[in-house]
Amino acid sequence: MPDFVCIIHGGLVVTSDGARQLDVAISGEKIAAVASSIRGSSSASVDASGLHIFAGVIDSHVHFNDPGRAEWEGVETGSRALAAGGGTVFIDMPLNAHPPTIDADAFAQKLAAAQRTALTDFALWGGLVPGNVDQMEPLANCGVVGFKAFMSNSGIEDFARADERTLKEGMKMAARLRLPVAVHAESETLTAALAGKKIAAHQTSARDYLDSRPIQAELEAIRMALELAGETACALHIVHISSGQGIRLVAEAKKQGVNVTCETCPHYLILTGEDMERLGAIAKCAPPLRSVRDQDDLWAQLLAGNIDTVGSDHSPSPPEMKAGSDFFQVWGGISGVQHTLPLLLTAGAGPRKFPPESWSRLLSFEPARRFGLDADKGGIAAGKDADLALVRLGEDGAIRSEDLFYRHRQTPYAGRALTARVTRTILRGRTIFDDGQFPASPRGRFQRPGIL
Repeated sequence: MPDFVCIIHGGLVVTSDGARQLDVAISGEKIAAVASSIRGSSSASVDASGLHIFAGVIDSHVHFNDPGRAEWEGVETGSRALAAGGGTVFIDMPLNAHPPTIDADAFAQKLAAAQRTALTDFALWGGLVPGNVDQMEPLANCGVVGFKAFMSNSGIEDFARADERTLKEGMKMAARLRLPVAVHAESETLTAALAGKKIAAHQTSARDYLDSRPIQAELEAIRMALELAGETACALHIVHISSGQGIRLVAEAKKQGVNVTCETCPHYLILTGEDMERLGAIAKCAPPLRSVRDQDDLWAQLLAGNIDTVGSDHSPSPPEMKAGSDFFQVWGGISGVQHTLPLLLTAGAGPRKFPPESWSRLLSFEPARRFGLDADKGGIAAGKDADLALVRLGEDGAIRSEDLFYRHRQTPYAGRALTARVTRTILRGRTIFDDGQFPASPRGRFQRPGIL
């Protein structure tokens, strides 16, 4: 009989086909076998009876702010929170860190910061800003998964908006490098004009902020990005789409042969603009939360299979940056990386009946595939890294601020009921989170993408 490091017995293994009661055997850092009954000797055994076993979450959209602004979060606390939510890989965005990841030197600084303190594995985005197109190839050689660009003001002085010329030239270069460009798609022309009118009239409430960033601003930017991607043959990934209308534009472009994928976030599926008005600045983000009707439309597109990935867009800040009544001045970003999987499993267990295997596709399988990590990540199969999340479904609970592992224990989800709880997270065969504890020291490993 073969020898294994560990055998996980009796859990419901979640694959693209559904959930089946299977054993998972681990040898070294890899999954050695997945079968109905695995016999063999092992130095450890895990009883997963009554638990669902998911592939580890790959959160392809986080802002951990390291180096330079680690007081906002930092890789150490951010990756711990990710692990507590069943996450095994994060892909960190290039902005909010200082310096931003727009050249090889900045990449080296971020890589060193992450290697010191990351509990989970990680990959890194490079940035696309005016004047750095010549830095894209060096960044590709460093191992970025792609290039992030803002089509509207980023809110960070050292990460400028990519104008149409920059975006087009950057997409040409990215196509040559065979890496995707990710865009924050909102029209700067429209949002700046609407915000300017509101501010000039001293209209700075939550509702005024919502009105200054309409869905139309998202649609205008998506159309431009799709047109440029089609023209340049660039792989395009549109992040945090907040509307069903935006998803439909992407779905139509796919039919026309554009190489495009799209992401939404838990907050657009769970929270609404009315929630932001009630909760205040803790729920401010860009694009902003939408109406109940728009949220229903977004869910319809999700249920139709037109959304490719879900990322948390975890964008934290110190509490003082969320203070104040002027919604155009307070920081726009939501802290949520710790509860992406439990929140979505809870939401999917309701009337919309979105099954666990579909969340696994959006949170693990597709992020790994799109960003070139699928040789080792994003699935439960022999030969893959043993990255697993053990989850108890049907258990009543609620998100409590005292249970958050963020540097700043704030989230708009505090108090929200859950019917799913992560009990254990395993990274490359080693338990890194176990029922509220972190038994492993930081061991995160940098993940270079394969060729797309």
